[in-house]
Amino acid sequence: MFAIPLYLTPRLRPGLASLLQAPDFLHDLVAGLGSPLNVVLPEQVADNVDEFRTVYRKHHITGDVYFAHKANRASSFVRNLAATSAAMDVASLGELQHALGAGFAPERIMATGPKSPEFLWLAARSGITVNLDSRAELAQLAELVRKFGLPKVRILVRLCDFETSGTTVLTRVSRFGTPMRELDALLDDVISHQDATELIGVAYHLDTIGLAEKAAALEGCIKVMNECQRRGLRPRVVDIGGGFGVNYLDDGDQWERWTSELTNAALGRRAPLTWQAHGYGLRGEGGTLRGALGLYPSHRPVAGPRYLDELLSLEAPTLGRPLATLLLENLFDLYIEPGRALVDQSGTVLATVLETRQNANGDWMVRLEMNAGDASLEEHGVLLDPVLVERPGGDPPAVDGPTGVYLIGNLCLEADFITRRQVFLPKLPRPGDLLAFANTAGYFMDFSADHALHQPIARKVAAFQDAGRWRWCLDEQYWPTARANGADGQA
Repeated sequence: MFAIPLYLTPRLRPGLASLLQAPDFLHDLVAGLGSPLNVVLPEQVADNVDEFRTVYRKHHITGDVYFAHKANRASSFVRNLAATSAAMDVASLGELQHALGAGFAPERIMATGPKSPEFLWLAARSGITVNLDSRAELAQLAELVRKFGLPKVRILVRLCDFETSGTTVLTRVSRFGTPMRELDALLDDVISHQDATELIGVAYHLDTIGLAEKAAALEGCIKVMNECQRRGLRPRVVDIGGGFGVNYLDDGDQWERWTSELTNAALGRRAPLTWQAHGYGLRGEGGTLRGALGLYPSHRPVAGPRYLDELLSLEAPTLGRPLATLLLENLFDLYIEPGRALVDQSGTVLATVLETRQNANGDWMVRLEMNAGDASLEEHGVLLDPVLVERPGGDPPAVDGPTGVYLIGNLCLEADFITRRQVFLPKLPRPGDLLAFANTAGYFMDFSADHALHQPIARKVAAFQDAGRWRWCLDEQYWPTARANGADGQA
C-alpha cells in the first residue's frame, strides 16, 4: 500500500452525478435485475447532440450530426435520438435494421464500415446514404442497384493516406478508405456508375487524435470536392467522421501524477503501481525507459464539441484560411460521426462487491460480480476510478479510510482483472456495496461482453428524471413517450 493515494477521479456532469448519489435507487435496481447492470441516460445523448450543434452555429455551417451506433447498442439511445435532429451512422445490417425500427427515416441514416451484400442491398432498398470504402464496394453496390431495379443510391467516397506539405505529421495507416493515390481511378468509377449512384460527398478516416493531421485531411477533402466539380460531379458534403474524444477525468494533475509515478515504477524508482508490475507498454532497461504508453489520454480538456471547434478554427495547411471558412465559402455541408463523444456522461456499469480479502502479499483484493468484458476499460486503455455506492446499514468497513485495492472479476481466469492498476477508494468496500464505473456508455459496456464460463451478460436499463425523482424502464421498453407515460420503477 502506498503512503499517498493515487486517485483518478472520474469527471461527472450533473445528470450522472445525481444518479450516482441515489444509492437506494441503484441498489434496488441491482437487487431486482442482477449484477453487473448497465444504466444509460438517453436524454443526455440528446443534450450532447445540441452541444455539437452549437459549434455548427458558431461557425455558421450546416450539416448533420450522426451517432456512430457501434459505440453502444442501447435501444433507448437510438429511439430517443430518432425524436431529435440527429442522424444515425450504422456499420452493420443489424444496426441498420435497428435504426429503421427505432423511427429513423432513411434520409437520416448512413452506412459506413465493412458491408456485406445483404447490408448493401437493404441500404439501397431502403434509400439510405452509403459511405463507400473502396472501388470494389462501389462496383458491388452499383451491380445490386441494376440487378434489382433499385433507385439511385446517395453515396460518399471515403479517402485515406492524404499527402501533406510543410510540417510533417505522422499517422498510422488506416484499414478504411481509398488511398488518395487512387483518386483518379476512383472518380472515373464514380462517373461510370452514375446510372446507379449519386455522389453527394467525400469523407476521410484517420486513426489519430492529432488536430494537425485532421486539418490536413479536411483540406484534402475540400480539394477533392473541387476536383469532383471540375469533372462535372456535384458533391455538397464533407464527412470528417468521429474521433473527437472524451475527457474522462476530473483533474488533469491526477493524470500527470499517476503517469509520472508509472514511469518511476517502470524504472524501478518506486514500488509498482500495478499487478505484477504491469507497465501499460513502458519498461525499464538498465535505467533507460523503453516502449510507449499504451493508454488513452484519460484527461483530455480539448475533447468532444470543443475538439470540433478547435479543428474548424484551424487554418488550412496550404489554403491559408480557417477550415470553417473554406466550408462556408464553398457552401459545403459538414457531416460528423461521433460515437464515444455523443454518449459522454450517459451511462454507468454497476457491479456488486462479493468479497474483500488480502492475498499473501497483503494486497487487498475486491472480487466483483462482473468480469473484465463487462466494463472493458483496460481493453480500451482508459483508466478511471469507480464510484463507491455503499449499501444502507450493515457493519462498518474493515478499513475506514483511503484504501488501495485490486479489482478482480468473477471468471476462473488469472487474467480476469477489472483493472490491472491498484485503485484507491475512500474506504474498503463491504460485500453488498456497489462499485459504479462511471461514463462507460462509449464502447465499454457491451462492446466486449460475452457469456464466458456461462456468466450472464449485464442487463440494460434506461434511467431518467421525472419531477425530481429517478425513474427507469428496461432499455428495450424505452420509447420517447416513456417520460410522459411513466415507467416500471422510480426512486
